[in-house]
Amino acid sequence: MIQLKQWRARALSAALAAALLTSCAAPPAGNEVTLSFFQFKPEAVQEFSGLIAEFEAVNPGIRVLQNNVPDPDTAIRTLLVKNKTPDVLTLNGNASFGLLARACVFADLSQEPAAQEVLPAVQDILDANGRCRDSEINGLPMANNASGILYNPEIFAKYGVSVPQTWEELIAAAETFKANGVAPFYMTLKDAWTTSPALVNLAAQLQPEGFFDRLRAAGTDRNNSPVSFSKDYQEVADKLLQLFTYAQPGAAGVDYASGNKAFADGKSAMYLNGSFAVPAIRAANPDAKIASFPYPVTDNPANTTVVSGVDVTLAMGRETPHRAEAQKFIDFLLSKEVIDRYAKNQSAFAPTRSAAPQQDPALQGMASYFTSGKLDGYMDHQLPPSIPLVNITQQFVLDGDKARFLNTLDNEWFKIAARMPKRGDR
Repeated sequence: MIQLKQWRARALSAALAAALLTSCAAPPAGNEVTLSFFQFKPEAVQEFSGLIAEFEAVNPGIRVLQNNVPDPDTAIRTLLVKNKTPDVLTLNGNASFGLLARACVFADLSQEPAAQEVLPAVQDILDANGRCRDSEINGLPMANNASGILYNPEIFAKYGVSVPQTWEELIAAAETFKANGVAPFYMTLKDAWTTSPALVNLAAQLQPEGFFDRLRAAGTDRNNSPVSFSKDYQEVADKLLQLFTYAQPGAAGVDYASGNKAFADGKSAMYLNGSFAVPAIRAANPDAKIASFPYPVTDNPANTTVVSGVDVTLAMGRETPHRAEAQKFIDFLLSKEVIDRYAKNQSAFAPTRSAAPQQDPALQGMASYFTSGKLDGYMDHQLPPSIPLVNITQQFVLDGDKARFLNTLDNEWFKIAARMPKRGDR
């Protein structure tokens, strides 16, 4: 198992989490099969509890034990160190998932009927983060998010601003709002991660084709690498910095929760966040006016894509002794009824062919990009988790030092390139 020795130190500090996980287990009754279900989203515990009850009602010989802990990344590594891979897992389809997939921790699901239901563009996003072998599918998407620009349609209408289709139109819109005393964007720079949505959207459309594949292929040879952040992210950095010049006064001291409340109350025309922010905005103000559009990064609307991540990935332990029962549970979670309900309740996009179209008016501006397959994955899901991207990006938008920003990304990447796992390196 790759990198597990390096995780032992972290595993010791996570002993409490492991205890919580293992304490949930109880011996099965009679011939009953018990599935351990690692579920990483704390906000979805009650929803999954209800789904488990439905599943068990129609599968009386299968019991599902949901395990949810505060630090899922550390907890899953703790279980792997102890050789206790769960039977079924939900994980965010990010770089950490890719790392584990490359280590062949998860079963191959490519031959399962549910795999044929997934939208190809969505599966491609997940597979690009990492898998055991090129022929395998090590995770199936259950729900996707969409990173775009949220906006207040009433403010747009008041000042006669149309939804921007190009970068030039986006900047013109920001200038119009600024000239009329309206904050173009509400920025939340106190929380470093909130600089990432803009970065990943710019990078997805502006970086060279195959950028990360070529970067990985270069290994540790920085001097002869055909691509690098310093060479290929110049426009990305320029446009990122330009967006953040429209931050409201005092943005460096504003956190995400305050930003959600401010946007919910109509204190800015736009908000650089995606579908994941919609529930929190509505929690702050149920009557919030919300609509959305993709980042118009270039001057050609035909090139515009939506950046999407697999918010909930379903995976199966590779060595589970209960393959048939685990697959039954995964099939249930990927059924049309469950997918549609979960997407509606969680303001998510359904990643399967048979799912109902997204009807939430806040997300309609990005919905067609899913059905047309005009999607890109998150750039940060290609980076090893040890690279502190959000802190590096936060520093850049605060100090504007582009050369340091790009050089730091290169330094961080090539510093750990030699330790990056390859597929099947167990």
